[in-house]
Formats: sequence, C-alpha cells, structure tokens
Amino acid sequence: MSSVPRSVVITGVGVVSSLGDSPAGVHDALALGRYGFGPVSLFEVSGIDSPVVAEMSRFDPKVYMGTGNLRPLDRICQLTISAAHLALVASGWTQEMRVEHGVGLVLGTMFSGAGTIGRFDHIGISKGPRFVKPLDFANTVINAATGQASIWHHLRGINSTVATGSSSGLSAIAYATDLIRNGVASALVVGGAEELSLESLFGFHRAGLLSSSGAEGAVPFGAARDGLVLGEGAGLLVLEEREAAASRGANILAEVTGHASSFDVARGGCAERATASMSQAIDQALEDAGLTPNELDFVSASANGGRLADRCEGEAILQSLGESVPVTAIKSMLGETLGAGGPIQVIAALESLRTGLLPGIRGLTRVDEEIPLKGVSDRACEIEGCRALINSFGLDGNACAVVVERT
Repeated sequence: MSSVPRSVVITGVGVVSSLGDSPAGVHDALALGRYGFGPVSLFEVSGIDSPVVAEMSRFDPKVYMGTGNLRPLDRICQLTISAAHLALVASGWTQEMRVEHGVGLVLGTMFSGAGTIGRFDHIGISKGPRFVKPLDFANTVINAATGQASIWHHLRGINSTVATGSSSGLSAIAYATDLIRNGVASALVVGGAEELSLESLFGFHRAGLLSSSGAEGAVPFGAARDGLVLGEGAGLLVLEEREAAASRGANILAEVTGHASSFDVARGGCAERATASMSQAIDQALEDAGLTPNELDFVSASANGGRLADRCEGEAILQSLGESVPVTAIKSMLGETLGAGGPIQVIAALESLRTGLLPGIRGLTRVDEEIPLKGVSDRACEIEGCRALINSFGLDGNACAVVVERT
C-alpha cells in the first residue's frame, strides 16, 4: 500500500433520472428550469392527498440491459445496473478489462429495495412464509443492488454498500476516494441509487416532510417553502487513480480533490448543532482539497425545500464561504432522490464546469430572509473557473461535502 495519497480522477459518468439519462441533457433541462415532477403512476396511493413526485415513469431497463434475465432484479437493481452501464461505457471499461483489473463497486442508498422489502414482509405476515417469492428474498437486504450490479457487470473488485441516510451516495464517493488514495483499489464504479416506492413515500408523508403544495412549495431556500418532493434515480461515476487512468488513455473529466463528513448528534433536533455540523464538513472538505473559500467557483447545495434543513445549510454556507458564492440546488427540479442525490449533483456540477453555465433554483422568486445568500437565483448564470463544492446533508444527522476540480 502506498504511503503517499494518490490523485483520484473521474473518467466516466452515468445517470438515469426523471429528467433523462444524458448528463448533458439533464444539465440542459436544469439550466432551462424544467422539472420532472408529476403525479404518481408507478403504484396505487392511498392515505396521501394527490402527492407530487419526481418519478421515472418511462424508465425501460431493456434499453440499458438488453435482453438479459431481468426477473431476479427489482427496480433499484435495474436503476443501478443501468447507470453503471452508462458510466462504464463512457469511461471505456470493457468487460474483459473489468475482469482483468478487478474493478469494484461502491454504492450508497438510503432504503435500497423498500418496495421489495414491503411486499415480501406483507405476504409473509398475511399469508405465510410459503407464499413469498424466493426471487424477492435476495433483494430484501440493503446491499442487494450493489451485489446484483457487480454480478451483471462482472465487477470483481471491492463490493461495498454505504448507508448514511440521504447522504449515502456522496458518502460512497468519499469512501471510494479514500480507497483509491490509499492504494486499496485503482478503479471503482461509485455513486448512489434510490427507487420510488409506496413505502418510502408514505414514510416521508407520515414524517411531515413532503411539500403540501407540490412543486410550488419544494423551492430550496425559498421564503414559502414547505417541504420536499420525493424522487428517484441513479448516478454512478468511474473513479480511478490518475496515473493508471492516463496509462490506459482514459478521458479524465475531473479530479476529486477533497471531501469530509460529519455527524450531528442531535439528528436535526437543534438548528445550531445541525448548522455547525454542516459547516464542519464544508470547512474540512476545503482543507482536504487545499483550498480557501474564495477559490471555489460555486456550490451545489443539498437543499430540497425543507424548512429547517434549508435554513441550516444556508447558514453553514454563510459561515464557511460567505454570502456571495454562487449556489444552485437542483433538487428544485429533480426532487429529493436520497442516496442518488449527491452523485447526481456531482454529475450536474461537472456539466456546469464544462459548459460554464450554472442552473438556477426553479421557483425561487423570494429568498427566505433568514438565509441571506446573495449567490442564489431562479435563473441560470454564467460561471468561470474549475472548482465546485457538492453538499449532501442527511435527514438523520449525516453530512458530507466533496470538492471536484475540472482538469
């Protein structure tokens, strides 16, 4: 194992979301202020008045997975495998190369196959264990999608699942970065995935976290925000050690230069502690990247329209970076995709750095007076530079921040 930390670069990305499956296409939609919100069509809903979600109603796994056997795979497995396919193709890793070099997979998820778990348990309890589907059993564990995707794509290296709530996906990127930095791995597919299910939707409803006014209320940092819109999707990146990537002629998109994590022991029950925890993650990520706040070009915020969490993140950004840094919050258009959120933010941030165009925050006509950020707007703006900070702050106290630099 090398004693000198190695440079970690991104050589390919893949995304499936309510706004499409092309990084450039998703970014274009975000820059135009389009959103993927609509009524639920994937399952029957009762007990929730007309919920608005950001679902992938037209998702067809065969587009990405061909004619292989899809029967053992539930929705989150299919989302993960599809995004991983796109990332591997984009990075140039053929199946033969993956087997020879032992490429691994690190995936973050909050609930994994919540729909599968719910159906399995319901049938087992109501009808008896003999009536459950054997194929469903393998997908009732939280690492099911990681295992199924590794089998499908012949990823024989490290296989890890990270579960830190809604910050899971970004935490997976941080964990994978350290594995490569320290010489434990040289190439990893990493990111996050989350499916939309009745179980997760009803849980957020019972917790009082969903926006009661749908798209109009799920406006990050907005004065009238009243909650989030739940979404789904997957975002996967291929991370590699720089010299190994260069030796195979890979196209290097960016470098992961810093990251940090923290935990609020009050689990969101105290605004001051939550803000301090978020600010700590930001400060330490910048320190890890060797940057000062004025060297950042923009922030991709974790904000999703939640009253307390958005205010705490806004205050943390103010404390750590000042009030004028440009800030976007793409969950205003993609919804809260939980474990997939952070990686999709990274992918959108890379497109912003490539194009020089930062999406605005859809619907942000009036900023909350308690969050005096000057760098937020409802319109896309031109940016210059090469460095972005991505935040992912969970509902359970977990916080993660990652710095990427376009090379």
